Amino acid sequence: MTIEDDVAFLERVPIFRRLGPPALRIIAIGAESYQVQSGQVLFTAGEAADGGYIIQRGSFTLSTGRGEDSSDIVAGPGTLLGETALLTETARPATARAREDATVLRISRSMFLRMLEGFPDAAERLRELFLSRADQWAREIENVHAALGGGSSPDEA
Repeated sequence: MTIEDDVAFLERVPIFRRLGPPALRIIAIGAESYQVQSGQVLFTAGEAADGGYIIQRGSFTLSTGRGEDSSDIVAGPGTLLGETALLTETARPATARAREDATVLRISRSMFLRMLEGFPDAAERLRELFLSRADQWAREIENVHAALGGGSSPDEA
């Protein structure tokens, strides 16, 4: 794939499309492409996460390993694994195992943060996205709280 192909691919990933083509070009140049064989583990739950992976081809099973009640999630092309790890130190919440031969783009946290420093407008758009998500989550939590008998939600007042 060319850099332009990688930029076009990144534009289809929801969180990245907000960053704009110049920032995406930096990510495309700095990202590392990896081939993952069927059955191979990409990362394990609990290990330190130093960046994110975008699935380009194939799919992965994500498993928390939290007993029988845990349900696996399948992630396919265009999925960003490790969004939080792009911004801060964290541990992987799940194990990712390739369901078939796959290709991923690895984006290191250090490269991603340097890109944000160089493109403050992209950083601001990302900040606005996270604020919007946090507001939505807060409303959803309030609605669940109200549904469980914890009082009325602001929407009902």
